[in-house]
Amino acid sequence: MKHHHHQHKAHTEHTEHTKDIMWRAIISTLLTVPVLLYSKSFQELIGFSMPSFPGSEWIVPIFSTIVFLYGGTFFIKGMVQELSRKKPGMMTLVGLAICVAFIYSMSTTAFGGMDFFWELTTLIVIMLWGHWIEMRSTLGAKKAVEEMVKLMPTKANLIKDSQILEVPVSELKPGDLLLVKPGEKIPTDGTIEEGVSHVDESMLTGESKPVMKSVGDKVIGGSINMEGAIKVRVEKTGEETYLSQVIKLVKSAQESKTRLQGVADQGAFYLTVIAVSVGVLSFAFWLYLKEDFQFAVERAVTVMVIACPHALGLAVPLVVAFSTSYSARKGILVKNRLALETLKDVHAVVFDKTGTLTEGKFGITNVLSSKLSEDELLRLTASIEKVSEHVIARAIVETANSKGLKLEEVEDFKAVPGKGVVGKVKGYHIAVGTTLLMKDLEVKEDEELLKRIKELESEGKTVVLIAIDGMLSGVIALADRIREASYLAVGELKRMGKKVIMITGDSEETARYVARELGIDEFFARVLPHEKVQKVKDLQSTSMKVAMVGDGINDAPALIQADVGIAIGSGTHIAIESADIILVRNDPQDVVRLIKLSEVSTRKILQNLFWATGYNVVAIPLAAGVFIPWGIVLKPAVGAVLMGVSTLIVAMNSLLLRRSLWD
Repeated sequence: MKHHHHQHKAHTEHTEHTKDIMWRAIISTLLTVPVLLYSKSFQELIGFSMPSFPGSEWIVPIFSTIVFLYGGTFFIKGMVQELSRKKPGMMTLVGLAICVAFIYSMSTTAFGGMDFFWELTTLIVIMLWGHWIEMRSTLGAKKAVEEMVKLMPTKANLIKDSQILEVPVSELKPGDLLLVKPGEKIPTDGTIEEGVSHVDESMLTGESKPVMKSVGDKVIGGSINMEGAIKVRVEKTGEETYLSQVIKLVKSAQESKTRLQGVADQGAFYLTVIAVSVGVLSFAFWLYLKEDFQFAVERAVTVMVIACPHALGLAVPLVVAFSTSYSARKGILVKNRLALETLKDVHAVVFDKTGTLTEGKFGITNVLSSKLSEDELLRLTASIEKVSEHVIARAIVETANSKGLKLEEVEDFKAVPGKGVVGKVKGYHIAVGTTLLMKDLEVKEDEELLKRIKELESEGKTVVLIAIDGMLSGVIALADRIREASYLAVGELKRMGKKVIMITGDSEETARYVARELGIDEFFARVLPHEKVQKVKDLQSTSMKVAMVGDGINDAPALIQADVGIAIGSGTHIAIESADIILVRNDPQDVVRLIKLSEVSTRKILQNLFWATGYNVVAIPLAAGVFIPWGIVLKPAVGAVLMGVSTLIVAMNSLLLRRSLWD
């Protein structure tokens, strides 16, 4: 469980760092009050004076020095780190500004002149509080992942030699048997060996309703056992568990660079260089115009403080952090950030049919009977089919059981290979199978049923004929059922302007029926798994950007070939190398949500970059004194406030991403 330990340690360090900044801000604020009260320039500014006493003239320089050394060294250390990495940024600008202000003010104490102390301390206080607010925002972006870490319980009830022992989760091994009581979290990934319960997986996969689990079903560590006590056989522990893999994926996605990140990083670097240059030039310019030395220093300091490369630097990572962590909690796992960025621009979405648009298993679509009720026909058919192991027989029996129909005993059962089954149920002679079986048995035909059989076969359905006492009496049609969510997903994708294409190994008739039902633009039938990659290449050769949606196993080469490969319905198997993005649930609507995630996150990044750039274009000339002829002069403290507000706007705009995505 080392992975979780490192996660927790990193989270703790970040939290401690935020606390440290808060205390520096509080103490610096308290020390700044006497600096303001005893500063001559501040007294003149607001028109009041404080009583003097022996040594009162040292209050301002001494308290300012303490604020500089205690509060300001945080920025100076940051400046040294940035310069050692040859990546000057916000810390460099603030560090330079407070050093210039401090050195200048100390020189006035020694040689006379108007000091800069109250501006210096106010500046440090504002910068510290601004940095604290910003760190709280970035901590919020990482919190979703940290919340996932907290989902993992630390103790487990191990069943050993008929005894129940409470042991640390870190000591569990594959093969161990655990008891999970109602209301407890499941300690690790495994399979239910005894018991039935509903399990809440909402925090892990985004599945809003509790999922029914019984013997043989897989359970995820961190999910909550809602009702009955269950016994779980451990399958995965530590870093191999679903939750650990999700955390690992989210962290690597948050750390990976996007195309826009490169632009922002370069912009932040150049902005720092420009701010320092403009600061030096404005200092020289105002000195040249015979303004006093203090005014020239004030202009230079204000320029360096107001410039906000940090807003540019945060524009992308904050959006990346929020989007990847919150989408992970909805069962959408982004492995490749560049692929997510590309997704909004795809022209075509190619779906593998079986198990993606359809449920991937036979289900009854029609029950037609000429004499009996539908339920009675189904009951008699299931009674004779319950002996058979055929996939169609199993689907018929499952449907009858789900309806609570009582199945009868079978006499004289006989399987006819490749054709069907015959037998006696409740005195009826029943035959269930193909048209060939009916011909062999010389069954009397029913014209109306024969007409319906042709219609059902034209829809690509598998048709089972039922004869009772030598007369064709009913038909059961089966098909790989289309998911309800597929109708909504295809419709939404088409409204987004995406071309929807289906690819399948099934027959032309089946493919045409599914495509017609869903309103799919184009389909390819009878495509073998190794041929899917060629179909993707053919689409790309027409200058189309293609997203491929499949299970990540049969269509791995096609997922790799596509501009964006999306593995859907992976469940807890998320180590799929071929996919850029993994959808845990088998819900085609998650593809729509994914494209919206791509659109919204890119839009937020561009908004942030636009704001950060626009702010600096206006703020730097303002600080340099371009608007002084119109009576607009900014103090360094005001510049610091504006800079803090700029960073905060970027953070808040990134936070709004959640509302845009999931509301």
